Amino acid sequence: MSFSVKKMFSLVNPRCKTSFLHPFNVPKQRQLCVSFYSIIPPALPASSFRDLCNVVCNGIGSLDDLEVSLNKFNVPLTSSLVTQVLESCKHQAATRRLLRFFLWSRTSLESKLEDKDFNFAICYFAEVKDFTAIDILMSDFGKDGRAMETTTFAEVAHTLVKLGMEDHALGVFKNLNKFKCTHNSATVTAMVSALCAKGHTKRAEGVIWHHKDAISSVKPCIYRNLLYGWSVQGNVIEARRIVKNMISAGIMPDLYCFNTFLRCICKRNLKSNPSALVPSALNVIMEMRTYKLEPTSVTYNILLSSLSKCRRVKESIKILDTMKDSGCSPDWFSYYLVARVLYLTGRFGIGKRLVDEMVEVGIVPEGKFYYDLIGVLCGVDRPNYALELFELMKKSSLGGYGPIYDLIIPKLCRGGDFIKARELWDEAIAMGVDLQVSSDVLDPSVTEVFKPTRKVEDKICLVNHTKPKRKQAGPVKKMKRGKKRKMYKKKKHTSKRKKKISS
Repeated sequence: MSFSVKKMFSLVNPRCKTSFLHPFNVPKQRQLCVSFYSIIPPALPASSFRDLCNVVCNGIGSLDDLEVSLNKFNVPLTSSLVTQVLESCKHQAATRRLLRFFLWSRTSLESKLEDKDFNFAICYFAEVKDFTAIDILMSDFGKDGRAMETTTFAEVAHTLVKLGMEDHALGVFKNLNKFKCTHNSATVTAMVSALCAKGHTKRAEGVIWHHKDAISSVKPCIYRNLLYGWSVQGNVIEARRIVKNMISAGIMPDLYCFNTFLRCICKRNLKSNPSALVPSALNVIMEMRTYKLEPTSVTYNILLSSLSKCRRVKESIKILDTMKDSGCSPDWFSYYLVARVLYLTGRFGIGKRLVDEMVEVGIVPEGKFYYDLIGVLCGVDRPNYALELFELMKKSSLGGYGPIYDLIIPKLCRGGDFIKARELWDEAIAMGVDLQVSSDVLDPSVTEVFKPTRKVEDKICLVNHTKPKRKQAGPVKKMKRGKKRKMYKKKKHTSKRKKKISS
């Protein structure tokens, strides 16, 4: 089974499941040369193999020119050589050039191209999500009457569903017999896993319904996939139904199932009722303990990540204390989630004490911890706290300080602290750090210093130019009939008196 399928059954990694995090990416050195010195077939000299890779990767001209160059190349082509060229050039050459090279190799070798090498090519183009290449090779695969491996189908199914072509993936699944691949437990599980990964759980249940006999030995895996699929949609009712079906089938939910169900509940409450996050999560944790399953830091981190999204500061701190009291020691990611929400809400002193506590306990965080928190502190204009956190990072000797210097130095200069910025610049140069920021930032005549302005509300009263406000008329009161008659008689009486006086 491919790596993408196995990934569905592993425990949830909190580093890749919290979508609200945006850490700084440490720039990696780009691979500028092709790995020519891989396993080269003994019949081919190293120089010839290198020249062939150069033609595929760095050739000039169109794809037709590439094919002309390959025809002029006098190399004893073998099936294993095709795989080696694809493996060596996949990081440098464009996918269209690799596809043309493979199609040229298929035509040249004809029946000598082995099925395993054809499967390797399909898996590669599935990894890079090239649907056109997959479609062409799958068509040729069926015409040649080759046998598709289970891992190849799993990779193709996951890629097609990710590209939004679940109908096409189901079509390939239905016609597996054309590719000499049977509907066994592995292929059904791969199809269900691919559909559930993107929330197409109803269609996955349809696949299960039509292939009940094939999944009898992999029911726990199927249930986990269905539970994950409903959690992607945030459908708590259906997720609870899957858990009940597992129990009724004699399959006890494991830690992964409860963590997935907890994520589903937190996703629903985060949208509709954030106040119910903690009570609902604690109910799930109590249910876990009834099955003799103790929650881990991953379980609590799911709740903490949801609390930090809606800025629930007090509840986040209480959950962290609950972890310590219950014997579940927090990891660096737990401290990261709470410290981040403290910094975002302006509680810098409490956040600093929390980070110091983590260091005193002996927890060594990864670089992501420092990258993201320093970015948050610089974003909220607290470079001094960012510098203190940077000192802790240097004490742990993690390395990769370049992005931090590139962020803090311009921030200090825009704040007017050119002396500290110059010290950091000299420190980075002495350490041999490759800085991306320009030295012009340190020049006060070039960098514009940000001067914060205080908002003052001045009450200006224009006595001579203002007009008095008119009083708004109140609601018109309805008079009773008796009062109306009296008013009518008074008016009649006054009009008669006026006539007498005038006469």
